[in-house]
Amino acid sequence: MALAANEVARPTLYSLLVIIAAYVPIFALERVEGRIFAPMANTVVSALVGAMVLSFALVPVLTYFAFRRVGPPKPSPILLALERAYRATLNVALRHAGAVVALGLATLLAAGLLLGRIGSEFLPALNEGGLYITVTLPDNISLSEGRRMAPQLKAIVARTPEVGEIMTQLGRPEDGTDPTLPNNLEIFARLAKREAWRPQITTPDDIIAEISANLGEIPGIERNFSMPIRDNVNENVSGQFGQVALKIRGDDLGTLADAAERARVAINAVPGAADVGVVKSAASPALTIRIDREAIARFGVDLEDVQRTIATALGGSTVAALWEGERRFDITLRYPDAARRDAAAIRRLRIVTNNGALVPLAAVASVTLDGGRAAITRESGKRYVGVRMNVRGRDMGSFVAEARSRVHRALGDLPAGYELVWGGEFENQERAMKRLAMVVPIALVLTFLLLFGAFGRVGDAFIVLLQVPIALTGGVFGLALVGMPLSVSAAVGFIALLGQAVLNGVLVLAAVRARQQAGVTGIEAVREGAVDRLRAVVMTALLAALGLLPAAMSTAIGAETQQPIAVVIVAGTGSAAALTLIVLPATLVLLQRLQGVRARLLAPLRSKALRV
Repeated sequence: MALAANEVARPTLYSLLVIIAAYVPIFALERVEGRIFAPMANTVVSALVGAMVLSFALVPVLTYFAFRRVGPPKPSPILLALERAYRATLNVALRHAGAVVALGLATLLAAGLLLGRIGSEFLPALNEGGLYITVTLPDNISLSEGRRMAPQLKAIVARTPEVGEIMTQLGRPEDGTDPTLPNNLEIFARLAKREAWRPQITTPDDIIAEISANLGEIPGIERNFSMPIRDNVNENVSGQFGQVALKIRGDDLGTLADAAERARVAINAVPGAADVGVVKSAASPALTIRIDREAIARFGVDLEDVQRTIATALGGSTVAALWEGERRFDITLRYPDAARRDAAAIRRLRIVTNNGALVPLAAVASVTLDGGRAAITRESGKRYVGVRMNVRGRDMGSFVAEARSRVHRALGDLPAGYELVWGGEFENQERAMKRLAMVVPIALVLTFLLLFGAFGRVGDAFIVLLQVPIALTGGVFGLALVGMPLSVSAAVGFIALLGQAVLNGVLVLAAVRARQQAGVTGIEAVREGAVDRLRAVVMTALLAALGLLPAAMSTAIGAETQQPIAVVIVAGTGSAAALTLIVLPATLVLLQRLQGVRARLLAPLRSKALRV
């Protein structure tokens, strides 16, 4: 028993350290993704540290007391049958080691090509059990008219049988925390349980498509579909509704509005685009007075007198003061409120000429009532106009790539000082993937150093590490099989799978090296070492696959976030086990043969050197 404990102590220690090192990239995630996956990494690493302490301190003692009076264990019939089948398969693989390694590399190449075709996204769409529908009414609509339309829109949403309770909110909330305009109508709709959905309705996207088509019966409105939590996250990230946000920054509002409209048309033509719209502010009436300098010269009116008269009539001018004890009140002269809102009354305003005559304001200026913007949005010191959009029926990565290309062709070269900024969930995805691309190599270097410490040989560390990508192919094929794109959740699954693949490789290679140190040479050491670790590898794979199978098959609310992790690990454990039990022994045998060929080629040169 002591010999057995000593044999597995070193590889077990380094295997656990390698798994802990594999979780380093998860700790480096930031913002939304960091808050979601950091608790999982903390839990796993804490459990591994505890398991490491118990494995070396308590388990050997308990094993001694449990088996000191028990005879040799009876072999399991299942394990015996599995071992016989594995020996037969392994013998064939070792006889054709080159073909097995080539097949593993071909599988890796196929997985790499497939990975580029399954697409990418930030996080899977989370089914929160409800819909958050934002309806943008016409810009000039009043609150009373909006209140009249709200029940009509609510009734249209309620036509869909899967929709339960509905709540609406027009304009901004009473606490003023969300500075929306009177033309903004928000509809919160709770969905029925999935068991009550119609057979043809399988996903929330089907419900959204039906409601969107029904809302299309009312002209002049724009709608955006999301879910409460998801909408808050998107709005906090990009400042506007929609999964993806395009911001066109610049100075001139007319140029920005024209560019935004052309971008909207281009994005609408991209497959997968949904709820595309330009983020507009409501119209605000603006009184514009343009003084005609030639006219005031003809009438003999000073420009300052015209400006002072207009300012007094519209803004007011203090002409006296009223005292009540210690309190002072200014007496202000100005047009009545009704007259200040009437452009015709303002045109009749009398202006005093230099000779004392009176002329109407209309004789020396043009007075028009135009529409202006109620709000101008700015970011990074520049004005911007946004284009919001959602993505349905397609992965976000390929959608944004195609949308970027089409928008670039539609807008051409913008004037100097104008720029396009893509944000929203896509911004989170790019940031998270860049973070992982920077941190994962560091984790791999740390893993290599641990492998070198475990074996004391650079070659053995490279053998285990270079075959890890083949172990990850199962995760890629699993994502493609269930139709999931690559996301941050799936990347976390690949990180966890990497640690398991390295663990299996360390166990098998350590067993092979132990046989070689005991005097077993050649292919026999590889065969016996791999067979000896069959039970450990199979049990590890079954534990991970069966433990996460319920999560991979779950359809409950919130399961979408954990499904990619579970699918990658459940599907990847098979390829990881195959790598460890088939490809890794074949690689070792192939290297032995190559070393033998190299030795035979160098033998004549060495003998010649000795004769000299």
